[in-house]
Amino acid sequence: MDEVSAADWITKNKAIGMVTIIILAAALYIAFDVDYEKCEDRNNCLVIAFEIQEAYLIWDKNPQHLADKMESLTGMDVEIYPVTDSIAAIEAVDKGNADLAFMDGASAWLAWEMYDLEVLAAEQKSDGRIYYNATAWVRADSDMALAYLDDDDTTDPFALMKGKKSCHTGWLKSAGMLIPMGYLIANGYAEVQGDPNEIESLRDTVTTFFSEDSSIPEGGTPYSSYKGALRCLSDGTGDVTLAKDSVVDSYCTGEDAYDWCLEVDEYVMLPPFGQAPSHPALYNPDTMDEETVIKVQNALVSLNDDSEGKEILNDLLNTDGMVITNSTTHLGTYGAAVSNVPGIQAYLS
Repeated sequence: MDEVSAADWITKNKAIGMVTIIILAAALYIAFDVDYEKCEDRNNCLVIAFEIQEAYLIWDKNPQHLADKMESLTGMDVEIYPVTDSIAAIEAVDKGNADLAFMDGASAWLAWEMYDLEVLAAEQKSDGRIYYNATAWVRADSDMALAYLDDDDTTDPFALMKGKKSCHTGWLKSAGMLIPMGYLIANGYAEVQGDPNEIESLRDTVTTFFSEDSSIPEGGTPYSSYKGALRCLSDGTGDVTLAKDSVVDSYCTGEDAYDWCLEVDEYVMLPPFGQAPSHPALYNPDTMDEETVIKVQNALVSLNDDSEGKEILNDLLNTDGMVITNSTTHLGTYGAAVSNVPGIQAYLS
Protein backbone atom coordinates (compact mmCIF):
# COMPACT_ATOMS: atom_id res chain seq x y z
CA MET A 1 0.00 0.00 0.00
CA ASP A 2 1.59 3.34 -1.04
CA GLU A 3 1.64 6.47 1.14
CA VAL A 4 -1.33 8.08 -0.64
CA SER A 5 -3.55 5.00 -0.49
CA ALA A 6 -2.57 4.36 3.13
CA ALA A 7 -3.52 7.90 4.03
CA ASP A 8 -6.81 7.53 2.20
CA TRP A 9 -7.50 4.28 4.02
CA ILE A 10 -6.85 5.86 7.43
CA THR A 11 -9.00 8.89 6.62
CA LYS A 12 -11.82 6.68 5.34
CA ASN A 13 -11.76 4.43 8.38
CA LYS A 14 -11.62 7.38 10.76
CA ALA A 15 -14.79 8.63 9.12
CA ILE A 16 -16.39 5.19 9.46
CA GLY A 17 -15.37 5.09 13.11
CA MET A 18 -16.87 8.50 13.83
CA VAL A 19 -20.12 7.55 12.11
CA THR A 20 -20.24 4.36 14.16
CA ILE A 21 -19.77 6.31 17.40
CA ILE A 22 -22.52 8.75 16.46
CA ILE A 23 -24.91 5.91 15.60
CA LEU A 24 -24.17 4.14 18.89
CA ALA A 25 -24.68 7.35 20.86
CA ALA A 26 -28.01 7.92 19.10
CA ALA A 27 -29.01 4.33 19.85
CA LEU A 28 -28.28 4.86 23.52
CA TYR A 29 -30.49 7.93 23.61
CA ILE A 30 -33.26 5.99 21.90
CA ALA A 31 -32.80 3.03 24.23
CA PHE A 32 -33.23 5.15 27.34
CA ASP A 33 -35.87 7.57 26.13
CA VAL A 34 -38.36 7.04 28.92
CA ASP A 35 -41.99 6.01 28.86
CA TYR A 36 -42.75 5.50 32.55
CA GLU A 37 -44.70 2.42 33.53
CA LYS A 38 -48.21 2.95 34.90
CA CYS A 39 -49.70 1.18 37.89
CA GLU A 40 -51.79 -1.84 36.93
CA ASP A 41 -53.57 -1.94 40.30
CA ARG A 42 -54.71 1.60 41.15
CA ASN A 43 -55.84 0.40 44.60
CA ASN A 44 -52.31 -0.70 45.45
CA CYS A 45 -50.36 2.05 43.74
CA LEU A 46 -47.62 4.41 44.94
CA VAL A 47 -47.02 7.42 42.68
CA ILE A 48 -43.72 9.26 43.07
CA ALA A 49 -43.39 12.83 41.76
CA PHE A 50 -39.86 13.11 40.36
CA GLU A 51 -37.95 15.78 38.44
CA ILE A 52 -37.05 14.05 35.21
CA GLN A 53 -34.92 14.43 32.09
CA GLU A 54 -36.23 13.88 28.56
CA ALA A 55 -33.78 11.03 27.96
CA TYR A 56 -31.20 9.03 29.90
CA LEU A 57 -27.91 7.70 28.58
CA ILE A 58 -27.35 5.66 31.71
CA TRP A 59 -30.10 3.39 33.06
CA ASP A 60 -29.05 3.94 36.66
CA LYS A 61 -29.94 7.65 36.32
CA ASN A 62 -33.46 6.78 35.18
CA PRO A 63 -36.07 7.18 37.97
CA GLN A 64 -37.84 4.07 36.66
CA HIS A 65 -34.96 2.25 38.36
CA LEU A 66 -36.15 3.71 41.68
CA ALA A 67 -39.76 2.75 40.90
CA ASP A 68 -38.81 -0.84 40.13
CA LYS A 69 -36.82 -1.15 43.36
CA MET A 70 -39.60 0.39 45.45
CA GLU A 71 -42.05 -2.11 43.93
CA SER A 72 -39.94 -5.00 45.16
CA LEU A 73 -39.58 -3.46 48.63
CA THR A 74 -43.19 -2.36 49.20
CA GLY A 75 -45.17 -4.99 47.29
CA MET A 76 -47.04 -2.12 45.63
CA ASP A 77 -47.21 -1.00 42.02
CA VAL A 78 -45.01 2.10 41.76
CA GLU A 79 -45.37 4.79 39.13
CA ILE A 80 -43.22 7.83 38.31
CA TYR A 81 -45.13 11.10 37.89
CA PRO A 82 -42.81 13.40 35.90
CA VAL A 83 -42.45 16.99 37.10
CA THR A 84 -40.22 19.87 36.05
CA ASP A 85 -39.39 21.38 39.44
CA SER A 86 -40.07 21.21 43.17
CA ILE A 87 -43.13 23.50 43.01
CA ALA A 88 -44.74 21.13 40.52
CA ALA A 89 -43.86 18.23 42.82
CA ILE A 90 -45.53 19.97 45.78
CA GLU A 91 -48.67 20.63 43.75
CA ALA A 92 -48.76 17.04 42.51
CA VAL A 93 -48.74 15.66 46.05
CA ASP A 94 -51.13 18.33 47.35
CA LYS A 95 -53.70 17.65 44.61
CA GLY A 96 -53.43 13.88 44.84
CA ASN A 97 -51.70 13.32 41.51
CA ALA A 98 -48.74 11.84 43.40
CA ASP A 99 -48.26 10.24 46.80
CA LEU A 100 -44.59 11.00 47.45
CA ALA A 101 -42.00 13.57 46.37
CA PHE A 102 -38.33 14.28 47.04
CA MET A 103 -37.19 17.91 47.26
CA ASP A 104 -34.71 20.35 48.81
CA GLY A 105 -35.12 21.69 52.33
CA ALA A 106 -36.50 25.11 51.33
CA SER A 107 -39.19 23.59 49.12
CA ALA A 108 -40.01 21.04 51.82
CA TRP A 109 -40.45 23.77 54.42
CA LEU A 110 -42.73 25.64 52.00
CA ALA A 111 -44.75 22.45 51.44
CA TRP A 112 -45.05 21.89 55.19
CA GLU A 113 -45.98 25.48 56.04
CA MET A 114 -48.36 26.20 53.16
CA TYR A 115 -49.72 22.84 52.03
CA ASP A 116 -49.60 20.78 55.24
CA LEU A 117 -47.50 18.09 53.59
CA GLU A 118 -45.44 15.97 55.97
CA VAL A 119 -41.93 14.50 56.03
CA LEU A 120 -41.58 10.73 56.38
CA ALA A 121 -37.85 10.31 55.66
CA ALA A 122 -34.78 12.35 54.77
CA GLU A 123 -31.32 12.02 53.32
CA GLN A 124 -28.63 10.96 55.73
CA LYS A 125 -25.06 12.06 55.18
CA SER A 126 -22.15 9.63 55.42
CA ASP A 127 -21.37 10.98 58.91
CA GLY A 128 -24.96 10.37 60.08
CA ARG A 129 -26.20 13.96 59.83
CA ILE A 130 -29.61 14.83 58.37
CA TYR A 131 -28.59 18.43 57.81
CA TYR A 132 -25.73 20.21 56.11
CA ASN A 133 -24.02 23.49 56.86
CA ALA A 134 -24.76 26.41 54.57
CA THR A 135 -21.34 27.94 53.95
CA ALA A 136 -19.34 30.28 51.76
CA TRP A 137 -16.44 28.95 49.72
CA VAL A 138 -13.73 31.33 48.49
CA ARG A 139 -10.34 31.09 46.80
CA ALA A 140 -7.43 30.65 49.20
CA ASP A 141 -5.70 33.79 47.86
CA SER A 142 -8.76 36.03 48.38
CA ASP A 143 -8.98 38.76 51.01
CA MET A 144 -11.93 36.89 52.56
CA ALA A 145 -9.84 33.74 53.05
CA LEU A 146 -6.92 35.71 54.45
CA ALA A 147 -9.21 37.54 56.90
CA TYR A 148 -10.60 34.24 58.13
CA LEU A 149 -7.23 32.53 58.49
CA ASP A 150 -5.19 35.37 60.02
CA ASP A 151 -6.29 34.80 63.66
CA ASP A 152 -7.14 38.51 63.89
CA ASP A 153 -10.61 39.13 65.32
CA THR A 154 -10.71 42.61 63.79
CA THR A 155 -10.72 41.27 60.24
CA ASP A 156 -14.14 40.01 59.21
CA PRO A 157 -14.51 37.80 56.12
CA PHE A 158 -18.27 38.39 55.97
CA ALA A 159 -17.83 42.17 55.81
CA LEU A 160 -15.39 41.71 52.95
CA MET A 161 -18.07 39.94 50.92
CA LYS A 162 -19.68 43.28 50.13
CA GLY A 163 -19.24 44.13 46.46
CA LYS A 164 -18.03 40.65 45.56
CA LYS A 165 -19.57 38.57 42.76
CA SER A 166 -21.53 35.83 44.48
CA CYS A 167 -22.31 32.42 42.98
CA HIS A 168 -25.68 31.08 44.13
CA THR A 169 -27.06 27.60 43.51
CA GLY A 170 -30.36 29.10 42.32
CA TRP A 171 -33.26 31.36 43.26
CA LEU A 172 -34.66 30.76 46.76
CA LYS A 173 -32.38 27.79 47.46
CA SER A 174 -31.57 26.96 51.09
CA ALA A 175 -27.78 26.86 51.29
CA GLY A 176 -27.35 28.85 48.11
CA MET A 177 -29.43 31.87 49.10
CA LEU A 178 -31.98 31.85 51.92
CA ILE A 179 -29.82 30.84 54.89
CA PRO A 180 -26.78 32.97 53.90
CA MET A 181 -28.93 36.04 53.23
CA GLY A 182 -30.90 35.48 56.43
CA TYR A 183 -27.61 35.47 58.34
CA LEU A 184 -26.13 38.49 56.56
CA ILE A 185 -29.30 40.55 57.12
CA ALA A 186 -29.76 39.48 60.74
CA ASN A 187 -26.15 40.37 61.59
CA GLY A 188 -26.17 43.77 59.94
CA TYR A 189 -23.96 43.05 56.94
CA ALA A 190 -26.71 43.45 54.34
CA GLU A 191 -29.68 45.82 54.30
CA VAL A 192 -33.02 44.88 52.82
CA GLN A 193 -33.67 46.74 49.59
CA GLY A 194 -37.21 47.60 48.51
CA ASP A 195 -40.44 46.41 50.09
CA PRO A 196 -39.61 44.01 52.96
CA ASN A 197 -42.89 42.19 52.28
CA GLU A 198 -42.06 41.34 48.65
CA ILE A 199 -39.94 38.29 47.85
CA GLU A 200 -38.46 40.02 44.77
CA SER A 201 -36.82 42.48 47.16
CA LEU A 202 -34.46 39.64 48.00
CA ARG A 203 -32.97 39.80 44.51
CA ASP A 204 -32.22 43.52 44.95
CA THR A 205 -30.83 42.84 48.41
CA VAL A 206 -28.48 40.20 47.02
CA THR A 207 -27.21 42.30 44.13
CA THR A 208 -26.85 45.44 46.29
CA PHE A 209 -24.81 43.70 48.99
CA PHE A 210 -22.83 41.51 46.63
CA SER A 211 -22.70 42.65 42.99
CA GLU A 212 -25.04 43.35 40.10
CA ASP A 213 -23.01 40.69 38.27
CA SER A 214 -23.72 38.01 40.87
CA SER A 215 -24.88 34.65 39.51
CA ILE A 216 -28.49 33.76 40.40
CA PRO A 217 -29.03 31.03 37.82
CA GLU A 218 -32.14 29.40 36.45
CA GLY A 219 -32.34 25.62 36.86
CA GLY A 220 -30.50 23.57 34.28
CA THR A 221 -28.05 26.34 33.34
CA PRO A 222 -24.25 25.87 33.64
CA TYR A 223 -23.89 27.67 36.99
CA SER A 224 -27.03 26.26 38.66
CA SER A 225 -27.00 23.71 41.49
CA TYR A 226 -24.13 23.01 43.89
CA LYS A 227 -21.87 21.89 41.08
CA GLY A 228 -22.59 24.96 38.98
CA ALA A 229 -22.07 27.37 41.86
CA LEU A 230 -18.67 25.84 42.61
CA ARG A 231 -17.75 26.00 38.93
CA CYS A 232 -18.69 29.71 38.95
CA LEU A 233 -16.03 30.30 41.62
CA SER A 234 -13.49 27.91 40.11
CA ASP A 235 -13.43 29.43 36.63
CA GLY A 236 -13.17 32.98 37.96
CA THR A 237 -16.69 34.11 37.11
CA GLY A 238 -17.46 34.76 40.77
CA ASP A 239 -15.62 35.51 44.00
CA VAL A 240 -17.63 33.56 46.55
CA THR A 241 -19.80 30.45 46.28
CA LEU A 242 -22.77 29.99 48.61
CA ALA A 243 -23.40 26.27 48.95
CA LYS A 244 -23.15 23.36 51.37
CA ASP A 245 -20.11 22.32 53.35
CA SER A 246 -19.43 19.16 51.32
CA VAL A 247 -19.50 20.75 47.85
CA VAL A 248 -15.75 20.61 47.20
CA ASP A 249 -15.52 16.99 48.36
CA SER A 250 -18.46 16.10 46.13
CA TYR A 251 -17.12 17.52 42.88
CA CYS A 252 -13.41 18.25 43.14
CA THR A 253 -11.74 15.28 44.83
CA GLY A 254 -10.63 11.88 43.62
CA GLU A 255 -10.72 10.39 40.14
CA ASP A 256 -14.15 11.89 39.42
CA ALA A 257 -13.06 15.50 39.97
CA TYR A 258 -14.24 17.81 37.19
CA ASP A 259 -11.64 19.31 34.88
CA TRP A 260 -12.63 22.85 35.89
CA CYS A 261 -11.81 22.21 39.56
CA LEU A 262 -8.97 23.96 41.31
CA GLU A 263 -6.62 22.07 43.59
CA VAL A 264 -8.43 21.33 46.85
CA ASP A 265 -6.06 23.52 48.88
CA GLU A 266 -7.01 26.48 46.65
CA TYR A 267 -10.48 26.52 48.23
CA VAL A 268 -11.26 27.84 51.71
CA MET A 269 -14.56 27.30 53.50
CA LEU A 270 -15.63 30.17 55.76
CA PRO A 271 -17.59 29.65 59.02
CA PRO A 272 -21.14 28.38 58.42
CA PHE A 273 -24.13 30.68 58.10
CA GLY A 274 -26.38 28.05 59.63
CA GLN A 275 -27.81 24.58 59.14
CA ALA A 276 -30.06 23.50 56.29
CA PRO A 277 -32.17 20.35 56.48
CA SER A 278 -31.16 17.58 54.09
CA HIS A 279 -33.51 16.77 51.22
CA PRO A 280 -36.59 14.94 52.56
CA ALA A 281 -39.38 12.81 51.13
CA LEU A 282 -42.85 14.30 51.67
CA TYR A 283 -46.38 12.91 51.53
CA ASN A 284 -49.93 14.16 51.99
CA PRO A 285 -51.41 12.86 55.26
CA ASP A 286 -54.91 13.40 53.84
CA THR A 287 -54.32 10.81 51.10
CA MET A 288 -51.76 8.36 52.51
CA ASP A 289 -52.78 6.15 55.44
CA GLU A 290 -50.47 5.27 58.31
CA GLU A 291 -49.93 1.70 57.11
CA THR A 292 -48.67 2.94 53.74
CA VAL A 293 -46.48 5.59 55.39
CA ILE A 294 -44.74 2.89 57.44
CA LYS A 295 -44.39 0.66 54.37
CA VAL A 296 -42.77 3.50 52.37
CA GLN A 297 -40.50 4.50 55.26
CA ASN A 298 -39.25 0.93 55.65
CA ALA A 299 -38.66 0.65 51.90
CA LEU A 300 -36.65 3.87 51.75
CA VAL A 301 -34.36 2.93 54.63
CA SER A 302 -33.99 -0.55 53.12
CA LEU A 303 -32.25 1.10 50.17
CA ASN A 304 -29.31 1.56 52.55
CA ASP A 305 -28.85 -2.19 52.91
CA ASP A 306 -27.85 -3.56 49.50
CA SER A 307 -25.62 -2.56 46.60
CA GLU A 308 -28.46 -1.87 44.17
CA GLY A 309 -30.22 0.33 46.73
CA LYS A 310 -27.05 2.26 47.43
CA GLU A 311 -26.53 2.84 43.70
CA ILE A 312 -30.07 4.23 43.44
CA LEU A 313 -29.47 6.53 46.41
CA ASN A 314 -26.26 7.85 44.88
CA ASP A 315 -27.39 8.06 41.26
CA LEU A 316 -30.92 9.37 41.71
CA LEU A 317 -31.13 11.01 45.13
CA ASN A 318 -27.48 12.11 45.49
CA THR A 319 -27.21 10.80 49.01
CA ASP A 320 -25.49 8.09 51.01
CA GLY A 321 -28.61 6.91 52.79
CA MET A 322 -32.12 7.58 54.07
CA VAL A 323 -33.41 7.79 57.63
CA ILE A 324 -36.93 7.93 59.07
CA THR A 325 -37.86 11.31 60.54
CA ASN A 326 -40.77 13.76 60.74
CA SER A 327 -41.55 17.36 59.83
CA THR A 328 -41.05 18.94 63.24
CA THR A 329 -37.71 17.26 63.83
CA HIS A 330 -36.43 17.89 60.33
CA LEU A 331 -37.84 21.30 59.42
CA GLY A 332 -38.78 22.89 62.74
CA THR A 333 -35.77 25.23 63.09
CA TYR A 334 -35.57 26.23 59.44
CA GLY A 335 -38.05 29.09 59.76
CA ALA A 336 -35.86 30.94 62.26
CA ALA A 337 -32.87 30.68 59.94
CA VAL A 338 -34.68 32.43 57.08
CA SER A 339 -37.07 34.69 59.01
CA ASN A 340 -35.10 37.85 58.10
CA VAL A 341 -35.29 37.20 54.37
CA PRO A 342 -37.48 39.93 52.80
CA GLY A 343 -40.88 38.77 51.65
CA ILE A 344 -40.49 35.22 52.93
CA GLN A 345 -43.57 35.40 55.15
CA ALA A 346 -45.69 37.01 52.43
CA TYR A 347 -44.38 34.46 49.95
CA LEU A 348 -45.67 31.70 52.19
CA SER A 349 -49.09 33.25 52.80
